[in-house]
Amino acid sequence: MLFTEPLFLFVFLPVCLISQLLVKNVTARNVMLLVMSLLFYAWGEPVYIFLMLATSLLCWLMCLWMSRSRRRGLVFGLTVAAALLPLLFFKYGAMITGLLNIIPALSIPFPKLALPIGISFYTFQIITYAADLYRGETSVQKNPLNFMLYISLFPQLIAGPIVRYADVERQLAERPVTAQMFSEGVLRFITGLGKKALLANTVGKVVADIFANPLNELGAAGVWGAMLCYAFQIYFDFSGYSDMAIGLGKMLGFTYKENFNYPYISRSVKEFWRRWHISMNTFFRDYVYIPLGGNRRHQLFNMFVVWSLTGLWHGAGPGFLLWGLYFFVLLTIGKFLGDRLRLPAVPAALFTFALVVFGWTLFYFESMADLGSALRIMFGGGALADPLSLSLLRSALPVLGVCAVGSTPLPAKAARVVRRALPATLWTAVCAVFTAAMLFVSVAAIIGDTYNPFLYFRF
Repeated sequence: MLFTEPLFLFVFLPVCLISQLLVKNVTARNVMLLVMSLLFYAWGEPVYIFLMLATSLLCWLMCLWMSRSRRRGLVFGLTVAAALLPLLFFKYGAMITGLLNIIPALSIPFPKLALPIGISFYTFQIITYAADLYRGETSVQKNPLNFMLYISLFPQLIAGPIVRYADVERQLAERPVTAQMFSEGVLRFITGLGKKALLANTVGKVVADIFANPLNELGAAGVWGAMLCYAFQIYFDFSGYSDMAIGLGKMLGFTYKENFNYPYISRSVKEFWRRWHISMNTFFRDYVYIPLGGNRRHQLFNMFVVWSLTGLWHGAGPGFLLWGLYFFVLLTIGKFLGDRLRLPAVPAALFTFALVVFGWTLFYFESMADLGSALRIMFGGGALADPLSLSLLRSALPVLGVCAVGSTPLPAKAARVVRRALPATLWTAVCAVFTAAMLFVSVAAIIGDTYNPFLYFRF
């Protein structure tokens, strides 16, 4: 079930919210929310829901054991292994057996399996809980229903953000929802819906239409233009999902941390990764980079491991690994050159954005042959332009302009100026009209368009 489906918007969500608002006992609310979350997941994964339940329950039991054991390190290692094994099997099993089959004497078959949606996100949430418990940074959750709710809570189950148990521990026990909190959640959710339905889907359709043609028929302008569209598509798709998750959390009484902070205005690649997919980056920093030694020892090796894992976290293909290593190289260069590469603000932001757009090229193409062809065309190995791509990009110029402005803080700053200038009651009326209009236009766009994927569901 997608956040953008009419079934979710007009049936599932109202039923869930009404049940949460009418029931005052937090235990009963937790049980009802757990049932709704499992129903949400089962709608798209009727089989793999048992995998999520089994993995979560096993790790909850092992964490209980760890909290009472004298051999905490051993139990912690076993817990992390138990959490990771399903992810390794489903996401990397084919890659691992393929590498093993290079050995002449081996021919290990591996079944073609669908990747359980959300497995990367809920696996990492289990690991954060186990690691924080092992380090004494959080207390053990003795109630299995509350732990299962933490893992399966539907706003962030499928595509994040990655939520640490310590951040919602108190809210599992008590979470009053004020009228202001609920209204802020509604506005945030519908803003994310608009990002997805009106911006990400529109530029995503341009990308799909351009690459529906054979690569050898495209020109450099077409491929570069498509990757520019893809850069905006993946940003508004994923940040829109995060906005919807944060908004849903507020409506239900949960406060999630921000996952994006205008990454495309970054003046360096390092700054970009402080602003992009913040929950993933902090996970790798706190649970991989720092335990390996961080900046204290073997810093370059630690960075290499982190960025290799960051690439592979997104997928088992070589393009994802190449994408991760590309940023490892850029960050290494930036680390050693430091201020010697410092440019004025606008040129620095444009240069960084160009580096990121090129990186999305490595990320987009699953086939190394297609990637090689695209890179050859982008750097002068083909025609400068092709008529079809130019026509598609020309028609997309208005929405690209909106995307460019929308990926900066300018709209938020303008809204703050208007808010200070208007009386409180008038500002409330403006927000209500904006919310209703955005909901209407977004739903109309979704119903009238068959192109409606969420990109991060595949990771």
